[in-house]
Amino acid sequence: PHFTNGGVTCDGPTKTFTITVNPTAQVNQPANDLVCNGAPTAAVVFSSINTGGATTYTWTNDQPSIGLAATGSGNIPTFTAINTGTAPIVATIIVTPHFTNGGVTCDGPTKTFTITVNPTGEVDQQVSQIICNGANTTAVNFTTANTGGVPTYTWTNNDTSIGLAATGSGDIPTFTAVNAGTSPVIATIIVTPHFTNGGVTCDGPTKTFTI
Repeated sequence: PHFTNGGVTCDGPTKTFTITVNPTAQVNQPANDLVCNGAPTAAVVFSSINTGGATTYTWTNDQPSIGLAATGSGNIPTFTAINTGTAPIVATIIVTPHFTNGGVTCDGPTKTFTITVNPTGEVDQQVSQIICNGANTTAVNFTTANTGGVPTYTWTNNDTSIGLAATGSGDIPTFTAVNAGTSPVIATIIVTPHFTNGGVTCDGPTKTFTI
């Protein structure tokens, strides 16, 4: 301070104060996750390059049907993913960082990531066949209600004497049935469906039919 009177200026003792400028809050980009229905997700641990204060996080989720709340704060612990439908569900999570120092909170730009939940593999029930020795079987073309990915099928056969291999994948083409005996032979075929999307394969419940 300076006090002037009669052409004389008298300085006084100084006083000090500060202006603190907090940084904009920041959050590192979380990784996307892709899991099967009924599988555990990876825990999401948010992080930041901010220092010198406390960084907190809030988030929103546009698909709470996957088993994650619509909103929350802090990290996202692992949870059991849910998708009871027939196509993948993509949940978009938007996280907002908050940096607090000196009682002042500064928000930062959001980051977005996804949690995709694939459906369980599914295969439609096949009709059992009864045919004569030496006759051609009906081709077995597996179908599914699943969409949005690639369905595949593997199967086992418990009686190879009918002319069908013990195991295989994909559809079963027509073949000449064999029964050199005197009574019917019943081969039980068990098919397992597999649904693949994003490099993750989800198996489903088997279906059984007979030839």
